[in-house]
Amino acid sequence: MPRKVLVLGGTDFVGPAVVGAALARGDEVTIFHRGQTGSAPDGVHVIHGDRTNAADLDALTGESWDMVVDAWSRAPRVVLESARKLEPHAARYVYISTISVYVEAHAGVITEASQTVDARPDADATDYAADKRGAELAIENVFGAERCVFARPGLILGPRENIGRLPWWLRRVAAGGDVLAPGPQDLAVQYIDARDLAAFAIETALDGAVNVLSHPGHTTMDEVLALCREVTGSSASFIWVDAGFLLAHEVEPWTELPIWVPPVGDMQGFYTCDSSLALRSGLTCRSARDTVQDTWSWLRDNPDWAQVVKENRSRVGMEPVREAALLAAWADQPPAAL
Repeated sequence: MPRKVLVLGGTDFVGPAVVGAALARGDEVTIFHRGQTGSAPDGVHVIHGDRTNAADLDALTGESWDMVVDAWSRAPRVVLESARKLEPHAARYVYISTISVYVEAHAGVITEASQTVDARPDADATDYAADKRGAELAIENVFGAERCVFARPGLILGPRENIGRLPWWLRRVAAGGDVLAPGPQDLAVQYIDARDLAAFAIETALDGAVNVLSHPGHTTMDEVLALCREVTGSSASFIWVDAGFLLAHEVEPWTELPIWVPPVGDMQGFYTCDSSLALRSGLTCRSARDTVQDTWSWLRDNPDWAQVVKENRSRVGMEPVREAALLAAWADQPPAAL
């Protein structure tokens, strides 16, 4: 049955995926945004406004909504105000959160029951994890546990990715030559395509927190890079470099070499998150091939996408000079170390 869906934002990576999923099922979709990061697709009603200005939210209180979808990642107090304004008019609040809300120092695999960071629902912006957790608390305090769901993804990939992790690898591999490939070659990679995240978030009947990710080992670093080479038609050669060597040379996981998380240190369990609740509750994950191919197609169709990435996003990727120096140093290692 079609629903009335209100998307707060809706034009920046996960937002368009949510809008697309809702439209595909026949929902009536309204986007509330400032109009600064993109335009709405055909068939979507648009209300312009700034959610940080509480008075602008009044434009949303004249209707009833079956669902509100939100992915805000800054000051929790902004989400608190939105929830208070919308609670009398909305049946359900869907929040796109993150597994970053779990404390870094945890025992065993991350589950929905794992300890979360300290946060306040009325706080100003502090750091990403506390901001996301504070937003969860804000929504739960206002809507109650039975009327909200917190979809917690980890790594999100797919078309329109606004961080630039997979796009960086695609462009780097497309450029050819010797490519520094971070080991181990069979490193398991767990992620969620934004489109699969969106489809699950707006369809699930679950309440509360749910980790929305593929199963651990959905793909590997080797497969991701091989697919990048395949879809771009590149003749690049991968030089697999030991994780210990990279860390000894102060290479930053996740940022300097996007997607890569070494199997040692604080982040070693990042790609082993328990997503069984979502998977047995209807989450389906498309293949890594589809994600890589569709992202490359998006980049080719939108060559200026790199300029769309927000200025407040951390730059990802390695400079060519740095990569060349590391490859040279790796080649100079004594044979016994190879």
